[in-house]
Amino acid sequence: MNPRGSDDRTVRMRPPAAKSGQLAAASSGPDANQDGAGARGRRAKWVLPGLGGAGALLVVLVAGYLALRPASVPVPPPALPQTASIPVAPVPAVPAPAAPAPAPAPALALTARTADEAAIAAHVATTLTLFRFAPNPNILVLDFPGLHQQGLMLNRVAAMVEKAGLPHDRVLTDAELDAAIRAHGDTVDTYYYGHDYPAADLAAFFARADRQGVRLGAEEEALRAMLTQQGLLEPGSRGALISIPSVNAAQGIDEAMRASILRHELSHGEFFSNPAYAAYARKFYNEIMPEPARKAFLAYLVSQEYDPAVPDLVINETQAYLMNTADPRLFNAAVVGMTDADLNILRVRFLAGMPAGWLRDRIALPPAVAASANAASRPAPEGAPVRQ
Repeated sequence: MNPRGSDDRTVRMRPPAAKSGQLAAASSGPDANQDGAGARGRRAKWVLPGLGGAGALLVVLVAGYLALRPASVPVPPPALPQTASIPVAPVPAVPAPAAPAPAPAPALALTARTADEAAIAAHVATTLTLFRFAPNPNILVLDFPGLHQQGLMLNRVAAMVEKAGLPHDRVLTDAELDAAIRAHGDTVDTYYYGHDYPAADLAAFFARADRQGVRLGAEEEALRAMLTQQGLLEPGSRGALISIPSVNAAQGIDEAMRASILRHELSHGEFFSNPAYAAYARKFYNEIMPEPARKAFLAYLVSQEYDPAVPDLVINETQAYLMNTADPRLFNAAVVGMTDADLNILRVRFLAGMPAGWLRDRIALPPAVAASANAASRPAPEGAPVRQ
């Protein structure tokens, strides 16, 4: 996700000078006779007539002198090397241009549409759509056209916030996230079917990524822009973000499953944004729910790779599966080692103390379930075992 330079460490240069023999030949050529001796001859003819006998004598003396003087010894030119090898310092390899950073993702041009549960469930997303949940406007709902875009945008947040065996105090790099997803045979698409986060966890995610210098993906930066636009990254925000996938037969998601995922995630949004509901869920888990049931739910959540060391995560998932996951393909009594009757007893007990509000109104149990649970919760005949 360089071209190498030449291995030749020297630059070889040939001087342009000719050899000494060539220099000698040049000095004795025809042009030299014409320009040298020939010129001297012409000069002598012009001088002699004016000198007369004295001139002739002078010529004889000069000629005799020239004949008797020692021959001059030619001085050879300094020897020149045939080649000169000039060492050149190694040129450091020019690093390949770094891969261009992904262009900053533009702020998602999403206008939050206010809608109730039925309208969101019936919506067919062809592109990412943002809803503000009408009964509780603090809950934002991202409706994705497919699981892949959802995974690219939210899987790294999920890994930091709630996935067992992964650090909750730092953001994973791309390589670490890929390894975590593959470790259990998942893909980007199947890591999660729905997501849910309080505003504080989302703000912590982006702050840690910035401190660590982790380069986020384009989808994650688009998420940051959208959350900033909606005010969820402001200090003290009590908002919540949830997400749901579209209906997709190839991925096994039909209308009933989508509706069940939506309700499950909406209940998480209520837990994050409604302190009264969160307080009641904690009280039910810690004080009302029988110990065997707590252990059964905890074991199930561990099998689903939720981190049992995060108490609020365990409590939040318990209320969502117990009360707000109607599709038996996603949750049923058998996965927690209970009978339907035992599970219904817990549901009636939870509903009895729930704070008033939209979620309580939506959890009206079918009459047959309520009757069965009420009958099972009546005092047992003397000598009969009491279920816990």
